[in-house]
Amino acid sequence: MSKPILAPTPDAPGLTRRVIGTDHTGAPLEVTVVEERPLTIWLNSQEIVTAMTIGDHPEYLALGFLANQGMLSEQEDVTAVDFDAELETVVVRTAAQTNYEDKLKKKTRTSGCAVGTVFGDIMEGISGVTLPDAKVHSSWLYSLAHQINQMPSLYLSAGAIHGTVLCQKDQPLVYMEDVGRHNAVDKVAGWMRANNATAQDKILYTTGRLTSEMVIKCAIMGIPVLASRSGFTAWGVELAQQVGLTLIGRMRGQRYQCVAGEDRLVRDVDLSAKEDSVSNRRSDR
Repeated sequence: MSKPILAPTPDAPGLTRRVIGTDHTGAPLEVTVVEERPLTIWLNSQEIVTAMTIGDHPEYLALGFLANQGMLSEQEDVTAVDFDAELETVVVRTAAQTNYEDKLKKKTRTSGCAVGTVFGDIMEGISGVTLPDAKVHSSWLYSLAHQINQMPSLYLSAGAIHGTVLCQKDQPLVYMEDVGRHNAVDKVAGWMRANNATAQDKILYTTGRLTSEMVIKCAIMGIPVLASRSGFTAWGVELAQQVGLTLIGRMRGQRYQCVAGEDRLVRDVDLSAKEDSVSNRRSDR
């Protein structure tokens, strides 16, 4: 098993702190908790949004958020991404002037943890999305779930975190975590943008539930397959069917449920074989 290009570093300074509490018997104990801090994202001279985040990879978060909101097209020339830790701001600068005041007036609050937001007509805009006809093998899904379950994670030490992993076939490439699943997805999108990564042969794996927001972001990123060990929302399923996204959830051992994009699935595993007996170390997040 090769290591991802980018993976969580749970011991990195500033991501967690120790607090004093008591257990169920009243005995004192120290608890590791995840840090949560504001990050204000600017696009040139326009303040766009303040997100609550764990604070790692702010440049990727800003790039991915703006791209997933339709504020940065693939053709947009990004000249700089400047992060100021003291001011807790990141400014994305483009060669051409931008103006998104009208888009900012219209926004939809979504169900994402830490309050996700979809600006303007993004949801209507996915009607024109065409996703590639890439295949996904059951064996890849099983391998990915096992590998991701064994990787170092803030969730194991502190909980209160969501993870999103960009994968290619059975190989995890980039693993991002944050207090909100939408932030983790945006970090992946930002990494893809910064590294000119293609989307048509990728799988996006998330630890959280498969909501409309997750489907929208995945479709905008151009990734044809979205998978999770958690479940679905009705609108998430409806949108996945509308845009032709393969949506796979409730992944447990050799079991999973596919509610959209069935035609991409290649079931290449003998299900009569004994199911993996290794128990999951992590529950739904």
